[in-house]
Amino acid sequence: MPISGVAIRGQRSLLRQIREALAGGGPAQQRLDMVVRIIARSMVAEVCSLYMRRSGGEMELFATEGLDPKAVHVTRMKPSEGLVGEIMRLGRPLNLSDAPEHPAFSYRPETGEDPYHAFLGVPLLRGGRAIGVLVVQNRTERGYTEDEVEDLQIVAMVLAEMVAGGELITEEELKGVEIAPHRPERLKGSKFADGLAYGVVVLHERPVAPSQLLSEDVVAEEARLKTAVTALQAQIDTMLEGQHGLVEASYEVLETYRMFAHDRGWNRSLEDAVRNGLTAEASVERVRSEHRARLGQARDPYLRERLHDLEDLNDRLLRHLSGDGHVARDLPENAILIARNLGPADILEYDRTRLRGILLEEGSAASHAGIVARALDIPCVGRLSGLRDRVSEGDPVIVDAETGEAYLRPRADVVKAIQARIDVRAQRRAEFAKLRDTPAFTRDGAKITLLMNAGLDVDLDILAETGAEGIGLFRTEFQFMVAEEMPRFNAQTALYGRVMDAAGDLPVTFRTLDLGGDKVLPYLEAEREDNPALGWRAIRMGLDRPALLRLQLRALIAAARGRELRVMFPLVASVDEFRAARALVDVEIAWAQRRGRKAPSRLDVGAMIEAPSLIWHLDALLPMTDFVSVGTNDLMQYLFAADRGNPRVSERYDPLSPPALRALETIQRACAETGTPVSVCGEMAGRPLEAFALVALGFERLSMPPAGVGPVKQMVLSCDREAARRGVSALLKQGAGSVRNEIETLARKIYLAV
Repeated sequence: MPISGVAIRGQRSLLRQIREALAGGGPAQQRLDMVVRIIARSMVAEVCSLYMRRSGGEMELFATEGLDPKAVHVTRMKPSEGLVGEIMRLGRPLNLSDAPEHPAFSYRPETGEDPYHAFLGVPLLRGGRAIGVLVVQNRTERGYTEDEVEDLQIVAMVLAEMVAGGELITEEELKGVEIAPHRPERLKGSKFADGLAYGVVVLHERPVAPSQLLSEDVVAEEARLKTAVTALQAQIDTMLEGQHGLVEASYEVLETYRMFAHDRGWNRSLEDAVRNGLTAEASVERVRSEHRARLGQARDPYLRERLHDLEDLNDRLLRHLSGDGHVARDLPENAILIARNLGPADILEYDRTRLRGILLEEGSAASHAGIVARALDIPCVGRLSGLRDRVSEGDPVIVDAETGEAYLRPRADVVKAIQARIDVRAQRRAEFAKLRDTPAFTRDGAKITLLMNAGLDVDLDILAETGAEGIGLFRTEFQFMVAEEMPRFNAQTALYGRVMDAAGDLPVTFRTLDLGGDKVLPYLEAEREDNPALGWRAIRMGLDRPALLRLQLRALIAAARGRELRVMFPLVASVDEFRAARALVDVEIAWAQRRGRKAPSRLDVGAMIEAPSLIWHLDALLPMTDFVSVGTNDLMQYLFAADRGNPRVSERYDPLSPPALRALETIQRACAETGTPVSVCGEMAGRPLEAFALVALGFERLSMPPAGVGPVKQMVLSCDREAARRGVSALLKQGAGSVRNEIETLARKIYLAV
C-alpha cells in the first residue's frame, strides 16, 4: 500500500532524532537508553526494549523504556525462548494484540511487563542474520498498523547498521555481542578437486555495502533506483539473448533469473523502502535481509534456490547503483573463493597465481567448476549448505579437499595441523616431480601409458611438467562454454593448432563437442528437456546439426596441417550413430582435398564408450573404429541409473563394485581380442586405487587430470600387474555391492611386497 507523506516525515523525523541523540556522545548505556526513549515517544508506545544476541546465542535485554530498568543486562533468554526467541527464529516481525496468549510467550517477573498486552517486535537484521530484536508494547489490546510495523523495521535496520559500525556501542562494549559469525565452524561437503589450502575468504559476488543509509532527497533516490533496475533488467535480457556473460547457465536458470528481475513484488519492495527515506543502496540491503530471513529457513530446496537467485540480483543491482555492473577480480595473495556455484568462465577470470582454493554451496564433482578446478589443480569442496551466510569477506578459512570439509575461522591448532599436511603434500609433489621422466612400467614389465585430460589453454603450459605421454582427451566444448558467442572457424582452427603445437610429437585425441545436458549455451538454441542427461546432447546434437559438427571437423583437419589427427565422438549409443559421424569425417577430408589442402598424414577416428548399450554390440562397433575410449563418468551414471550431478544419488554406487568392474572387463577383453586400442579417460583413471583396478583388468592407456599423473605413475611403478589381476579377478566373483576395501587391502599387500 502507498506510504503517506505524513508517515514518511514522521519516520525521517524519528531517525533524525536518533542521529542527533547519538551525536552527543556519552556512555553506551546512556545512548541506548536515549534511543529506546525516543522510539517509545515517537511511536506512542509505553514500552520500547532492545535485545541483543550474545555469542552463545542467548538474547539479552540491553536497554528499555517502560520495563524495570533493573532487568537490563540481567534478563536473558535462550535462542528459542519467548517471543523474542520466536522473532529470532523466524527472522520477521511479530505483531500481537494480546502477547500473553501466544504459545511462545515466556513470563519474566523481573521485567514487570505484566500489564502490557499489545506487542510488536522486529529483528535487527545484519547480512540476513538476526543480531537483535527491537520491541514496543502497550497496555491496550490492539494490533499495530502496517505503517507502524514498517516504521519499526526501518528503525531496526538503521540500528543494526549503527551497532555493526560501532556508532551505537563501541567495540569494547560490543564484546560478547555476535554481529557476524565469528566462532570456528566445520562444514562437511563433497570433494570436487583434491588438495589442501589455507587462506582468506573472497566472495565471488562481493556485496557493495551502502555508505549512506538515509536519503536527503527521496525523489532523487527513486530516480537512481529506477535507472539501476532498468539497467539490470536490460543486462539480464541481453544475457538471455546470448550476447554477454553467464554462458555457463542453462536457459531455464537464466529465464528464472529474468523473471525475478522483472518481478513486481521485488520492485515494489525496493520502491517502498526508498519512499520511506532510505537510500537506494540501503533499500536493496533491507529487502535482501528480509528475503534471507524468510527464505533462508525454508526446507524446500526450490525456495532456497530462489533465495540464491535473489541474492545474485541484489548484488548485481548494488553494483549498478555504484556505477559498475561487473564483478571485481582483484584477489589477495591467498584467496579462497566462496560462491554458490561457478561456471568455467568464472574461474578463468581470476588470477590463478593467487587463487588457493574454492568453496561452493552447490555443484557436483562432475560440474564445470569441478572439472576446471581439477584441471587447474585448485582444491575445491562443494555442497557446503549455508556456506555464504556463515562467512564474511576476509575470514580465515581452510579448504580440506582430501576429506571434503571446510573450516571457517579455524582455531590455531587446526591451522597448525593443516599446515603440516600441506607441507607433506608439497614433499609428495616433489617426489612425483622426480618421476616425471621415468617410464611407467609395472614391476613385472607391463608398460602403462599415462595421458592427460585437457580443455583449456593453461593445460598446454603444464603438459611437459606432468610427464604425461600425450593428451588422451581434449574437451573441445570448453572453448564454446567460455565464449560469449559461437567460436568461428578461424578461432577453432587456431586453438586446435596451438594444442598440436604444444604437444609436439606427443599424441592428442580431440573429443568433438559434448554439449547438451548440463552444458547448454545461451547462444545455442535448445529445447528444454525433462531429462537432459538422457536427451539431446553430444553426438546426437552433432548429427542433427551437421553444419555445427562439420565446421568443427573442418577446423580440426585444417589445424592438423598434414600431421596426425585423432578424433573421437562422445556418447555414441549405437553403431549407426558412429557410422553416420564417421561419414561426416570422410566428407570433410574430401572437401579439403578438392581444394588442394593437406589431409592429415594419419587419421584415427574413435568412439567413446559411455552408453551401456555399446557393451553388448562391441562385435559390430570395434571393427569400424581405429580406437575407443571408455568415459567412466557417464558410463557409471547410466549403468547405475544415478545422475552423477545429483547429490542425492551420485554417491549411491561405487565404480569399484563387481557390476562396474565386470562391465569394464568386458570392454577390455573385446578390445584385446580385436586388437583395438582402448583407453580410459574418466575420473577413475586419475585416482591411484581406481587406476590400480584398471591396470589389473588389463587396461594399458589411462588419461587423467594433470594432478593425477604423478600419483598414478607412483602406483604403477610399485604394482605387480599379474598379482593384481589374480586378486581383482577373484573379487569380481563376490556378491558385495562394493569391493573397494578389499581392493585397497590387495593394493597395500602388493605395495608392501616391493
